[in-house]
Amino acid sequence: MDTRTSPIRLRLARVREALARHGAAALLVPSSDPHLSEYLPERWQGREWLSGFTGSMGTLAVTATEAALFADSRYWVQAAAELEGSGIELQKIPTGSSALYAEWLASHVKPGETVVVDGAVLGLAAAKTLRETLDKAGVRLRTDVDLLAEAWPDRPALPAAPVYEHRAPHAAVTRADKLAQVRAAMRAHGATHHFVSTVDDVAWITNLRGADVAYNPVFLAHLLVDAERATLFVGAGKVPADVAAALAADGIALAPYERAADALAALPPGSTLLVDPKRVTLAFRERVPEGVKVVEAINPSTLAKSRKTDAEAAFVRETMALDGAAMCRFYARFEAALERGERLTELTVDEWLTAERAKQPGFVGPSFPTIAGFAANGAMPHYRATPASHAVIEGDSLLLIDSGGQYLGGTTDITRVWPVGTPSAAMRRDYTLVLKGTLALSRARFPRGIPGPALDALARAPLWAAGLDFGHGTGHGVGYFLNVHEGPQSISRAVPDATMAMEPGMITSIEPGVYRPGRWGVRIENLVLNVPARLDPPEEFGEFLEFETLTLCPIDTRCIDRSLLTIDEIDWLDRYHATVRERLAPLLDGDALAWLEARTQPL
Repeated sequence: MDTRTSPIRLRLARVREALARHGAAALLVPSSDPHLSEYLPERWQGREWLSGFTGSMGTLAVTATEAALFADSRYWVQAAAELEGSGIELQKIPTGSSALYAEWLASHVKPGETVVVDGAVLGLAAAKTLRETLDKAGVRLRTDVDLLAEAWPDRPALPAAPVYEHRAPHAAVTRADKLAQVRAAMRAHGATHHFVSTVDDVAWITNLRGADVAYNPVFLAHLLVDAERATLFVGAGKVPADVAAALAADGIALAPYERAADALAALPPGSTLLVDPKRVTLAFRERVPEGVKVVEAINPSTLAKSRKTDAEAAFVRETMALDGAAMCRFYARFEAALERGERLTELTVDEWLTAERAKQPGFVGPSFPTIAGFAANGAMPHYRATPASHAVIEGDSLLLIDSGGQYLGGTTDITRVWPVGTPSAAMRRDYTLVLKGTLALSRARFPRGIPGPALDALARAPLWAAGLDFGHGTGHGVGYFLNVHEGPQSISRAVPDATMAMEPGMITSIEPGVYRPGRWGVRIENLVLNVPARLDPPEEFGEFLEFETLTLCPIDTRCIDRSLLTIDEIDWLDRYHATVRERLAPLLDGDALAWLEARTQPL
């Protein structure tokens, strides 16, 4: 390939021409949209368009002579391959929340020069960190221009998929009750108005769903709530008449999507506006008039939706059984095909597994792109096979499958690793140490309200003892037929804050791993629910929580090195497999039932 005429280099050239026209020295392109979403509509996938890097997280910085992509360890191997020949340098950062790009810009832009970033997609909290770093270096920050609009001639339009209602019984809490919860929190903050931009929060409050973003059933909209009314700013024609009427009955009016900022600018003097600095962009904050007091605190809906009700938890348990049955049918078919010597690839995994899930009642779609990584590909935590680049599943190694589904009754996310051929002793050791990490955290009891990051070391300790570690977080929150990655809880190395407190009803993943670049990867993931600990007699030191494992699917025992497991760990695994067999057997027959019984035999 002639790198002088590669698409990425030509796009970078157009961006540099735009920088020159505006008298700016650098452009910052975050992986975000006006809602600070993780999965972006095509219109705001500018970082991918400009760099060629397809990972879901990363930040791009471009100067007149240099360009750098900042990505964490989940994407290092992938990014290095996708950036080759582009003229963009990979900057490895410790975590996805790192602001190393700000320091890079401060050191690569001269004092008095200007860095441009679109304030419409820059988070308020991120803007504060960026501005502080650039101010110290004497570098100006401009946020009122979108240079991609000039350099991206065929930029996609806004998505136009219709909005629909998430109905009872799966929508177990009414829209009116959710608005009442939000308004009660507003009063506690002394706020007369509350502006919500994050699409999962908007969807949860309104009991609406959509298809504007891949894998998450959400739609692009903003919501402004006051003491009596609310306004939903959404694209024209996206809300059917019957849904609009239902919203109006609950006091929610519709307004054009592009008028949200104008509504903020029109807030009356003396108002008090509640906004979440981690979940609103700089551009919206800057439209608030000076006569309006601003209270910065976490969105009340973010906390509320993280705590599933008893009814929602019951639907999630049903959904986990459906999802687990689909996986059993897939694995039974897949292993039988392998034994027959059929040619199977990583693409086969995605096709067959999605097809089995699609047969289940209430299935809407995958909750994220299926990760099916065989051998060396399994060492890339966010790997995705494509028709142009994928592996044939043959020989002796490990197959890592991370997948999930969106159902009307919940969102699933599960990772399993399966032996293909004969796993080596080193593979079995890695597998068992990861399993020990999953079990250690799954069996934990902890005080209610403890920050999630305080639990992170429990899963890592068995790996640390062997000199191993992994670069991603141990656990993320999961929505209820919403985003597969939701907060505020996080089991990770993040610096904890009060919003990360572990509370009853929260659903979180447990997914430690080990990755051997060029060889194999191991990750074992279940979703768990925070429930009151069953202590007898009750302790005198306050309320304690423990985890109920929700995910129902066998954990392969053929890869286990039994010498590394304790009696307690074997007992937990045997009891888990007994539960999986009891819950899934009534949903299966034939080869799938036989497969389940074989894979859940006690150790």
